[in-house]
Order: sequence, then C-alpha cells, then structure tokens
Amino acid sequence: MKSLLASIMSALLAVVAAPNAFAQNSADVLGKCLADNTTGRDRKDLARWMFSAMGAHPEMSDLYVSAQGTGDKTAQVAAALFTRLLADACPNETKAAVAEGGGMAIQRGFQVLGQLAMQELMTNPQVAASIGAMERHLDKAKLEPVFGGSK
Repeated sequence: MKSLLASIMSALLAVVAAPNAFAQNSADVLGKCLADNTTGRDRKDLARWMFSAMGAHPEMSDLYVSAQGTGDKTAQVAAALFTRLLADACPNETKAAVAEGGGMAIQRGFQVLGQLAMQELMTNPQVAASIGAMERHLDKAKLEPVFGGSK
C-alpha cells in the first residue's frame, strides 16, 4: 500500500508540476521569465494569495479562517509581485506574450509560476504528511486491483 500512497503523491505532484509538452511560445517564455525572477518567498506570497482567494468560495469558507484585513494584504502583496514581474523583470516577454496570445498568454505564463509555487508547498514534509493522512480512509481492498494487485 506504500506504493499506492507514493503513486497518489506522484500524481498530485505531476498535476502541479506538469511540464508543457508543446513547443515553446511566448507564453512559455514568459512563464520561464516569471519563474526565474521570483524567490521562494515570492512564490509563497503567490500561494498565500491563491489560498486566500479560494477561501472566499462559499464552499471553502468553513475551512478558511483569516484575521480581518489579511485578504486585502495578500492581494496587495500579490499585486506588487505581479507588477514587478510584468513591468520590471519581464517587460519584453510580457509584450511578446500579449501580442501573440492576449490575456490567455499572460494567464498561461502565470500558470507556470503557480505550478512552481504549489510544487514547493506540496514537497514540504508537513504538507506531505497531511496529504498522506488520507491513506487511513482509502478503501484499500477496492483500490488494490486497480494498482496491479490480485483480486
């Protein structure tokens, strides 16, 4: 069953860190520039902003407890990061991406950065342990045949 958990963890990491199989275009170049011009702290700030934004969904609100004003603070930090990256660190890559694909190219470029941020969070031992806790609740008898075990 350890291999089952390892497979699940690998699948989760593959989702957040899936390499792009397509030829590099301006959105890919922008994504690389964004990633190359951020620090671990920047990526954690981006992840905090994404977490804060997801916590605003009505079905997630019971899981998200935040001090008043934290959401706006994370938005300010993320806005400053986005501005620095697009206008200062990667202006040529941003212009090329917008010219080639408009807003979708910018979104795709930031998707690369978001995947990197999530990958960094998912590899933290405490996060991995929390994800691994799901194993207690898996129906192992039902999953074993799917993962190559005998019925």
